[in-house]
Amino acid sequence: MKRAMMMGPVAMLALAGCVTDREKVELEPPTAAGDTIRFTAGRCFGACPAYTLTVTPDGSGLLEPERFTSVPGPTRFTVSAAQYRQLRTGLAPWKPATGTAKRIAQGENCTRFATDMPSYTIEWTRGGGKGAKPTRLDFQSGCMDSRYAKLRTTIGGIPRALGIEPMLKPKPAS
Repeated sequence: MKRAMMMGPVAMLALAGCVTDREKVELEPPTAAGDTIRFTAGRCFGACPAYTLTVTPDGSGLLEPERFTSVPGPTRFTVSAAQYRQLRTGLAPWKPATGTAKRIAQGENCTRFATDMPSYTIEWTRGGGKGAKPTRLDFQSGCMDSRYAKLRTTIGGIPRALGIEPMLKPKPAS
């Protein structure tokens, strides 16, 4: 009985070490001119990686995993000027007018639609983002209209273009 009473506090102390207080990790405001791009890959009905990444024009990056990624928490990375330019120019044709939002979704501006696909949100914010209204694109990737094929391809290539693919592939269970 005495042993059980002593084990209780020890067990509680051990479990307390498993609880983490996740700090909000943010990037420093960029020093280079240009948009900070925030890209969110939403959940699907399956094992699609769900995450948010932010890239600044000076090359700072932050990956915030939600599920089905190989990183356990917010992870910083860097991109080259060429990688940032590739991201910016690849998304440019789909960027709405500054300060506005556009949605590409079933029943709105999409006629051929597959369900169970992730949605994506892309936000462009000028000047570090504090207080600035972002320009926003919401895209339901189940939209199979041919006019959005290039957008689907561009979005699908973002992890490779930024060199973060290894962070998005879950490690096999052992």
